Amino acid sequence: MPMTADQSQAQTATLVDLGAIFVSLELSKSTWLVTALSPCSEKISRHTITGGDIAGPFSCFAALRQKAKWRKNTLYPMVVIQEAGLDGFWLGRMLSKEAWIETHIVEAASIAMPRRHRRAKDRIDGETLIRALMAWKRGEPRACSMVKLLSPEEDDNRRIGRERKTLIAERVFHVNRIKGLLFTQGIRDYQPVNRDRRERLDELQTGDGRPLSKHLKAEICRELDRLELLLTQIKAVEAERDALIVRETSETPKEATALLGIKGIGPEFATILYTEGLFRHFDNRRQIASYAGLAPPPGKAVTSTANRVYPRREIRVCEPPWSSSPGYGCGINQNRR
Repeated sequence: MPMTADQSQAQTATLVDLGAIFVSLELSKSTWLVTALSPCSEKISRHTITGGDIAGPFSCFAALRQKAKWRKNTLYPMVVIQEAGLDGFWLGRMLSKEAWIETHIVEAASIAMPRRHRRAKDRIDGETLIRALMAWKRGEPRACSMVKLLSPEEDDNRRIGRERKTLIAERVFHVNRIKGLLFTQGIRDYQPVNRDRRERLDELQTGDGRPLSKHLKAEICRELDRLELLLTQIKAVEAERDALIVRETSETPKEATALLGIKGIGPEFATILYTEGLFRHFDNRRQIASYAGLAPPPGKAVTSTANRVYPRREIRVCEPPWSSSPGYGCGINQNRR
């Protein structure tokens, strides 16, 4: 249906009477694109800044404020939005130090994209970010999902669980590699994670009764060197985890200590649950279940499939019963649809 003049005027009034300058940041390695919408203008302006130049956004913001002050005789605050991504939280923390800057970090997957001319990868431009930010500031439900801006201490505490997850994945890779090499020779009962792995390797014989060949044994020894380094690093990370959670000190958070008092929750899950989940805000139990993957996300229709787990959440509460490797169980799920 064609838009009438009254509707156009109403939309224009909504754009110019927000009492702030709305800015979106598109960050890449080489350039930063600043998209701005001022209360005194109906046009969106775009400015390019060298990537990593922290003084560039501040000088651009100051120029936008002075231009708006020259037109409206008012020094407007800035409301800034950026996508959660490669740059992390450092830029948001830097901008939030200024009293006249309100900064937000949005989860890109939560912004609705137009269904017409859909592509495999929809690029979210600065104008789309600004529209989502204004809708969120007006209080529109489910306009987008903002990510909490973590403090440096909270961000650093999450490194322990995430590094351990990476090390465990590398350990599994090297164990499977060693087992695969031996399986081709008819050897099935070798366990690389056992303490006697070196002695057992010297005693191994192939399925046809031969000792291991020279180059194959040398390759497996190098794999064992990598595996032993990983095992040492895993122990070091777990020691840091225990120092943070298990041993009760003046710096140990009370929430983490309370989690360890619950039967069935060990140090690893307590660390992950505290550092990845408990710092977030939930309005009701359904949001908690949705975050844990036990309920559909907000706005998604409930299906009749029984015991369905939604893999988009970041903490996977229930794992399959056959996952019996050390440290496996409740943990972080980084998979995205």
